[in-house]
Amino acid sequence: MSAALVERPHGEHPLIAEANRLMERLPGYRVEIIGGQILVSPPPDGPHGVVLTDLMVPFLSAGLHSVESKVVQGIGLWLPSGAEDYAIPDLALVDADYGDHLIENNCYDPVCFRLVLEVTSSNHRADLRTKVKAYAGAKIPVYVIVDRRHQRLHVLTDPAGDEYENHRPHSPGEIVALPASIGTDVSLDVTAILRAGQSPAN
Repeated sequence: MSAALVERPHGEHPLIAEANRLMERLPGYRVEIIGGQILVSPPPDGPHGVVLTDLMVPFLSAGLHSVESKVVQGIGLWLPSGAEDYAIPDLALVDADYGDHLIENNCYDPVCFRLVLEVTSSNHRADLRTKVKAYAGAKIPVYVIVDRRHQRLHVLTDPAGDEYENHRPHSPGEIVALPASIGTDVSLDVTAILRAGQSPAN
């Protein structure tokens, strides 16, 4: 993710200005603002990247990176929870016209997001709690979490308020069918995904 500084009066968006300064000082770190708080995540490890690459394959094979939708890593999502709130999910499925929905600070309106996905690292609590509320509040239809710490794959659907009405954790051995509302049928092999996310020493 390239960190571009946005020129604006310092007092107008002080949190965004500080977040952009942090991104400039900490290359490779992910800086987000959720609930009026700046969250800084260290660079992910290798298995985190392998999981993301492996997860892209079923989406690409299903034709979801085409004229109707795009599969994108590290795209900014503007959040309605605060005047400066935004998140940067690891992976997202967005409408192909997402470029028409740019709000500011390289972040896009939640209306063009069909699915967001996070792979947990040292910040697993943020992915499992803070971002559940944030993404539900933004009405993201599907939120998928690869929980490497607890060896589960979570699929959350039907946002209502600041939570999802349906939250299903899946264990190794399961094949998970994602909601057809994302555009077509996509199935995820929980065992393969979680194995890809393990460090070579495991």
